Amino acid sequence: MGKKSIWGFITDQYTKVPPVAQADLKDKTIIVVGANTGLGFEAALHFARMGAGKLILACRNKEKGEGAIRRLQEAAGYSRAEVWLLDLAEFASVKAFADRALKEIERLDILLLNAAYASSRDGKFYPTKDGWESALQVNDLSGPLLAFLLLPRMVETAKKHNTRPRTVVVTSEMHYWTSLEKQVFESSNAFELLGSEKYCMPKIMKARYPDSKLLNIFFTRAFSNHLQDKSIIIDSVNPGFCYSEIRRNLRSVFMSVFEWLLARTTEEGSRQLVWAAIGVPNGDEDCLDDLRGAYVSLDAVEEPSDFVLGKEGKQREDKLWEDLISVLEKIDSRVGTIVSQHFL
Repeated sequence: MGKKSIWGFITDQYTKVPPVAQADLKDKTIIVVGANTGLGFEAALHFARMGAGKLILACRNKEKGEGAIRRLQEAAGYSRAEVWLLDLAEFASVKAFADRALKEIERLDILLLNAAYASSRDGKFYPTKDGWESALQVNDLSGPLLAFLLLPRMVETAKKHNTRPRTVVVTSEMHYWTSLEKQVFESSNAFELLGSEKYCMPKIMKARYPDSKLLNIFFTRAFSNHLQDKSIIIDSVNPGFCYSEIRRNLRSVFMSVFEWLLARTTEEGSRQLVWAAIGVPNGDEDCLDDLRGAYVSLDAVEEPSDFVLGKEGKQREDKLWEDLISVLEKIDSRVGTIVSQHFL
C-alpha cells in the first residue's frame, strides 16, 4: 500500500538528517505533548535553545516532567519551562488541560502532538477508563480533541500577532504499509467500531499502531481542508525509525538488532518535529502554504499513502472527519461550537 517501499525506508534511514531548523522563538508559546522523554524532550530542548518565550511540557507524570525541566536547565540554561499534567488516556485530563491553557496562556504558537501509545504484542484489547481501546484513544481521539479545543486560542494568536501558528501531528512512515477494512467505512461510526472490544480481535490489534498513524494522516488532511482560517497550519511529520521508549511493550532480540542496524538517534528524529513546527519549505516563506495538511519527512513535503489520495481517499477522509466530530462532540460539547465557527 502506498509509494514507500521497504528499500525506500532503508534508504531514508541511512540518509543524513539535516541540521535542526532555527527560528527566533523569544515571544512564542509552545506546548509539547509527551515532553519528558524521547522525541518530545529532544524537541523541547531544541525549542529551549532557541529561547522559546514559554515552553509547556505536557506530561502524565509530574516527577518525570520536573526531571525534564532540570535537564533543560542543565543542557540549555533554560528556565521558562513549566510542567502541566496531561494524560491522553483520559478525556477528563485532556479537557482539564485545555481549560487551563485557555485560562492561563494569552497566545499559542506551536502545539506539538507527540505522545503516542504502541499496542502490546499479545494482540489483546486494553481499554482506557473511558472504555475505548487505548491506542485509538491516545493516538487518534485525545490529540484531535486537544487540537479542537485549543484552536480558538491559536486563531486569536494569528490575528493579534500577525503570525502563522502550527499544530504538528507526529505520525510515521508505517502508514504506507497498512489500510483500513472496508467495513470501517461502511459502519455507522468508524471510530466507535475501531474502538470497540468486539472489533479489536488479535489480527486487528497487531496492526493497530500503523493503523493509528494512518488515521493521523487522515485527520491532518481533513482538519486543514475544512479549516476556514488559512493563517493556521497543521501538518503531520514522520520522525523516522528512532530509538524510542514507545516500543517498550514490543522489546525483543529482533527489535534490538533492527534498532542497531537502522535506528536514528532520538535527537535526529526530533529535528523532524522541529522542522514541521518552524521549518520553511525551500527556504521560501511564500511556500508555507505547501505545509497545510502536508505529510513531512526529512525536511520536505512528501506524498502520503495512496490509501488517502484520490477520489476514494477523499471519501474515506470525509467519512472519518464526520465520525470523529460526532464522537468528540459527545466528549466535549465545545467541539461542535468550534467546528461551526472555524470549519467549513
